[in-house]
Amino acid sequence: MSASFQDIGADLRRITLSGRLDNEGTDSVSARLMELIEAPKKGVVVDLSGVRFLASVGIRVLIASAKRVQERGGKMVVVVAPGSVVAMSLEATGVDALIPVFTDGREAEGAALA
Repeated sequence: MSASFQDIGADLRRITLSGRLDNEGTDSVSARLMELIEAPKKGVVVDLSGVRFLASVGIRVLIASAKRVQERGGKMVVVVAPGSVVAMSLEATGVDALIPVFTDGREAEGAALA
């Protein structure tokens, strides 16, 4: 599991995760993700298109991250590969009702800053 980021302008951070957000993968990346979302950016895009599997522990970290971003006045959205297992997991669990999910990165960036 890996996590990287790119700041886009003064108000947006794109965090890219890749690998498996299962127990082991989530353990290895959750502290880094929480650190990255603390940046004073209005919008946060978490790109999950490189994530091959999303377990419930990974979903919990995503929800906690989105809540933290919201608490500091920002908005977090996620990007998934269309028709992926990750997209289906977010939809099946109802997380897509809590965290906006996009298949297009540019749309996600616009929504995170709206």
